[in-house]
Amino acid sequence: MLGKVEEKMEERAMVQFMSRFTDHPFLLKFRENEYRIGEGEPAFTVHLKEPIPVADLMNSTSIALGEAYMDGKLNVEGDLYEALDNFLGQMGKFSTDQTALKKLIYTSVSKKNQEKEVTSHYDIGNDFYSLWLDETMSYSCGYFRNPDDSLYQAQVNKVDYILEKLYLKEGMSLLDIGCGWGFLLIEAARKYKIKGTGITLSHEQYDEFKRRIEAEGLQDSLTVELMDYRDLPKYGKKFDRVVSVGMVEHVGRENYQLFIDCVRDVLKDGGVFLLHFISALKENPGDAWIKKYIFPGGVVPSLREMISAMGDDNFHVLDVENLRLHYNKTLLCWEENYKEHIDQVREMFDERFVRMWDLYLSACAATFHNGIIDLHQILVTKGINNELPMVRWY
Repeated sequence: MLGKVEEKMEERAMVQFMSRFTDHPFLLKFRENEYRIGEGEPAFTVHLKEPIPVADLMNSTSIALGEAYMDGKLNVEGDLYEALDNFLGQMGKFSTDQTALKKLIYTSVSKKNQEKEVTSHYDIGNDFYSLWLDETMSYSCGYFRNPDDSLYQAQVNKVDYILEKLYLKEGMSLLDIGCGWGFLLIEAARKYKIKGTGITLSHEQYDEFKRRIEAEGLQDSLTVELMDYRDLPKYGKKFDRVVSVGMVEHVGRENYQLFIDCVRDVLKDGGVFLLHFISALKENPGDAWIKKYIFPGGVVPSLREMISAMGDDNFHVLDVENLRLHYNKTLLCWEENYKEHIDQVREMFDERFVRMWDLYLSACAATFHNGIIDLHQILVTKGINNELPMVRWY
């Protein structure tokens, strides 16, 4: 326990540190004291039950504030997303000691470790994800063609949009790298009568996709494999089309070229590849709190480094599109669903997990809204393909 003098000193130091975040004024409440940060009417109010040590804030502002919220020591008055939307635009002012956090930020990209990292997130349980995802079980950015589209409709739109970009024809072969629960391949088989293969490292997703294939009677059209993308070249199959949605964020910066190389090796000449991924304007190691609690080992690529890797493998870029605001809206839909089912989440997990996941969904929505991260789709061909339409066919 800190003495009164020490606690007062720590309180002052904490307030001084928080005073760097002045872009959007807010009110900081600690016991009987109130501190106005920034000029003007406060946009939100933060309540602290105990001071956060400045050493922790300097080591990782993200982890220090995130853990304080998870532990109930920090609470936000009003809407969490609105507060984070005002605050997280200032992430450039966060402190991160990359040397001290090296083991957390720069994890091994070995097959064994990456399988462990992926399953730690995606194998939380299908019952959990089904509470707040839509019926398609799509855990990636939707596409809102119309402002009043439901989350389900947006996910159907997204898959239709991707399949249109791939310019599929009956009988083609389609590989989905990081296939999730399989909705994209099921739709492709239904609507285009393709032959599809999905790969995933998640046992929960694998089991559910296998069940869906059988339920839909698509055993002759679709197959799913528990497989690392690095094993694709020795899989022995070539594909007319390849798609990857929200998976390359898990491969690690040093493996981006290897990932693209593997796509090149299994895609037929003239074949089409669509990469759908969370992206960043510039290269950075990623957020420490997200790496510690949500996506161990996750790294967000920059758009330019992915296009550079593609160029090295003779992939010709046809189209690049930014769907950033669609992911903001998707996350807000997930957050709304999550809050509607929060009592069921509490039956599955402890309060720290409940608050952690609430913070994750709201914070991600805010970072997309502020342009800290983007969502890009890149469409390329392996070599030259002069048979595709000359205009944007979608």
